[in-house]
Amino acid sequence: MYREEHEAAVAAFIRSNGITRCPTACALPTQASPSPADRIALQRYAARRNQSRKRQLGGRDRSFWAAKVLAGPGE
Repeated sequence: MYREEHEAAVAAFIRSNGITRCPTACALPTQASPSPADRIALQRYAARRNQSRKRQLGGRDRSFWAAKVLAGPGE
């Protein structure tokens, strides 16, 4: 596929699907200046991700300490 054909195919795909920006712009911090709505979405995503990680780590810690306390010496 020639460069012109590739660019035309990409442009047609974008027009038909209504994509106006890269979907990863809201997923990860970038060097660009995202819009205020994108910044809010990124902050909310990061907060939910951190809460999920803390819950997962908390569950692992509790199960580890419970197993350690319940098992007596030499058991």
